[in-house]
This record gives sequence, structure tokens and C-alpha cells, in this order.
Amino acid sequence: MVRINGMAQMIERCEGPYGEVVLRRRGGCFEIIANGCFLMDSSDGRSERLLISAALDMLGQPHGASLLIAGLGIGFSLAEASADPRPGQICVVERERAVIDWHTKGIEPLRRFAGGGHDDPRTRIVHDDLLHHLRTASEQYDVLCLDIDNGPGWTMTDDNRSVYEPAGLAVLERALTGRGVLSVWSSTRAPEFTSRLATRFARVVTMKVPLLPGRRGEPDLVILASRA
Repeated sequence: MVRINGMAQMIERCEGPYGEVVLRRRGGCFEIIANGCFLMDSSDGRSERLLISAALDMLGQPHGASLLIAGLGIGFSLAEASADPRPGQICVVERERAVIDWHTKGIEPLRRFAGGGHDDPRTRIVHDDLLHHLRTASEQYDVLCLDIDNGPGWTMTDDNRSVYEPAGLAVLERALTGRGVLSVWSSTRAPEFTSRLATRFARVVTMKVPLLPGRRGEPDLVILASRA
């Protein structure tokens, strides 16, 4: 994603088990910074929404789909999932306690970006590392949507890199139902990752999100992999 110019106002800085996470405001835009690296902002949200809608479209299930979102972030993915009647349950796994708090405690600066997601009875917020949650949970999901770091080729911590490696993909596969869909957000092209997916899934598709007018750089991507 692209930074918005202008002075940034610090909202909160928190230290957690994975390092420092910061919430700041730049004009009317909120930004999340992880370990000094820009992670996401509230200026757009189209790619985070596509992460959900494209996966549900590929699944093709009219209703009752079990959906997991890895990464609460600004909240756009949760907003898209809760606005769609197809999911029967929505599980959001977020490992940063501070990010959850920015949605659910105090002044709740990010809650509005999640639409009605937090009040949706289908929604469950889980504070956990994704792979730990999937290894220890008993349920499987029709759709796994990953919005972790800046994608497979640009992770903030080494442990997140393991999600996209063969051992991590094996965990994701086991957590998917027989016709399940994996959806992965990425800020850059990830040819090694997509090649790895192609050895495990019947169909792999990469979708580009066109840049907004006046923006420069590489477009955000949504990488989809289907077992069916």
C-alpha cells in the first residue's frame, strides 16, 4: 500500500511478543506500523475486501460457509465478510492484542472500518498466532483468508515467514475442507509462493487490484488457490 503524505499523529505505541506495533493518524487516515515498517492504512481497503469476496466466489457455496480471516488489521476484510450473507461463521485470528484493542476498547479508533462485523453474531475474534490456532483447533474451514504482514515475500517477523513455507502450507491444507479455498493478500508478486501452491492445489489464480488515480507503485494482489 502507499503512504499518504502529511504529518502523522501518534495514537498509541505498544510492545508485544512480536515487537512494536504503532497506530497513528495522518489527516483522516489511520496507519498501522509494525517494527518500524508501514503495514496498512485506512485509505482504500479494496484489496482486503477482494480477499474475501473473490474467495467466496471461487468457493461457489451459496450459504453457510465457514470462513477464517487471518489478521484483523484495519477491519476491511471483516466488514466485507459480515456484509456478505454467504458465510455461516466468521473467525478472525489476530496475534497482536493491541490491534484487537483498537477495535474493541477505549475510543475504538478502528471499529468503524469493520462495518457491522464486531456486532455480527457470526463473528468470533481469536487472539492467537494463526498456525498455533490451526494446529490446536478441531474445526476446518471452507475459506482461509490470509492478510498477514505484507504478503509471502515481505514478512515482518521470521515466524510469519513459516506460514508460506511447505510446513505452514501443510497446516493450512489440513485446516481446509475438501473443496476449500485459500486466499492470500500480497503487496508484491510472489512467484515462488504461487509455484509452491500449484504443487498442492488444483487451481491457482492471481488477481491484481488496480491502483487508484494518482497512486504509483505495484498493485496489491490477491492470490487464490482452490482444491476443487
